[in-house]
Amino acid sequence: MFRHSQLESVKAWIAHPANAAMPLHARIQRAIRQLIVNGALMPGKPLPASRALATSLDVSRDTIEAAYSQLHAEGFIERRVGSGSFVAEMTDFSAGRRLSQRDALARNQAPNLSKRGNAMFRSGGVREQLVPRPFAPGLPETRSFPIQLWERLERQVLKETGTQALLHGNPQGAEPLRRAIADYVNLERGARATADRVLVLTSSQQALTLCANMLLDAGDSIFIEDPAYYGARRAFDAAGLIPVPIAVDRQGIVAEHILEDPLKAKAVFLTPSHQFPTGVTLALDRRLALIEWASRHQAWIIEDDYDSEFRYTGKPTASVQGLDPHDRTIYIGTFTKSLFPGLRIGYIVLPPQLVKPMTTARTLLDGHTASLAQLTLARFMEGGHFGAHIRTMRNIYAERLDVLTKLVTTHLSEFIEPRVPIGGLQMPCLLTCEISERAAIDAARRVGVELLGLSPLHASGTGRAGFLMGFAAYTPAELEAAVKKLKTAFQNIKVPVV
Repeated sequence: MFRHSQLESVKAWIAHPANAAMPLHARIQRAIRQLIVNGALMPGKPLPASRALATSLDVSRDTIEAAYSQLHAEGFIERRVGSGSFVAEMTDFSAGRRLSQRDALARNQAPNLSKRGNAMFRSGGVREQLVPRPFAPGLPETRSFPIQLWERLERQVLKETGTQALLHGNPQGAEPLRRAIADYVNLERGARATADRVLVLTSSQQALTLCANMLLDAGDSIFIEDPAYYGARRAFDAAGLIPVPIAVDRQGIVAEHILEDPLKAKAVFLTPSHQFPTGVTLALDRRLALIEWASRHQAWIIEDDYDSEFRYTGKPTASVQGLDPHDRTIYIGTFTKSLFPGLRIGYIVLPPQLVKPMTTARTLLDGHTASLAQLTLARFMEGGHFGAHIRTMRNIYAERLDVLTKLVTTHLSEFIEPRVPIGGLQMPCLLTCEISERAAIDAARRVGVELLGLSPLHASGTGRAGFLMGFAAYTPAELEAAVKKLKTAFQNIKVPVV
């Protein structure tokens, strides 16, 4: 008779919805065959008598006989008159069992990837927080999003376009959305954009990957801010580029180091409006100097304007792209932070000569961005709802930043020093106690609090220990509860005595 676990496996096969289309005897036959293939039923082992198995499975004896007959015909079992049915001695399957062991060993070995594949795998990718919890950075408040309005606009699009919105879309992006994006960045960011220069993508990360692979070759150098956005550095590493870190001070990336560096990099990556993670703004004279450097060396400026909509003090500065008369700047934007991450729409404003190459390249990645979402977003922007939403969220985020600053000052002053930003969705904090960055992050995670360490963002390894505290996606009450948890977690860390 089968062991209990083997009998339950057969019952599970019979009951599984995926097998419902098979005749009952075929399901039983496949289930027993799988037990044999997996080695759960070894060669020479007896099978239950057909009458006993029929009783156990609550089926007719004829059904079991049909299953056994098929197994016998396929060579999986032997049937001996007066003795019963047994798992067949199969040389191939004995080898198969050894092969199965080798397969198990192979699964634990490093995969045989390409150099690029290895680089991508080693990078760890870019992991996003699926369920927001304080203080995961870079996440907007989605609970305040006008979802009923969005649904109404989506229904309007479907009513007007019908099934057209369900088909493949223009790989460059829907023209109404490209036009709305161009109007927006020209007005709000001082850009020089037209609809035919906009390429709609699924994310700013896709834009970085396109730039890395289309503008530079493996082994080429690219200047990056130090510290820098981890997603950018990983995209460049995966493309085989050599990132050259350039220090950031209170006026942004130190352009003089680029102008004086004998290494001829072919591009520079910037977050000039709100540097990640320090939050500083790139000074105008440095912007102009980098524009001239790019023109003189026929290099590219990759400008990531990831959250410039949210500035709480002072007036926003013009984008580098809008200041560049030489068309050497590629401007990257996203709606992930201004609206909601699940939208999956980002964009690039390209120099005219790059539009066709970049559009062609994106067809090799994912073809096009979902048309229905694009057309709904276009209508959301054209109706003034995007601007209204940004103004509302800017006020909410400013209040939450103020709340977090006061909470940190009140409860965590013995551990950290906050660096209050002028904008963005997260606040950098420097550790001022004897607790290590790793210990602080691990302690926070144990009490359900997420922190992003600052040290890994510094390629040079010279940055001070600390972490980012995201505040935008969390209510004042949630911020207070998380800060108090963090205080308790830090107090419980035992600092080793030196």
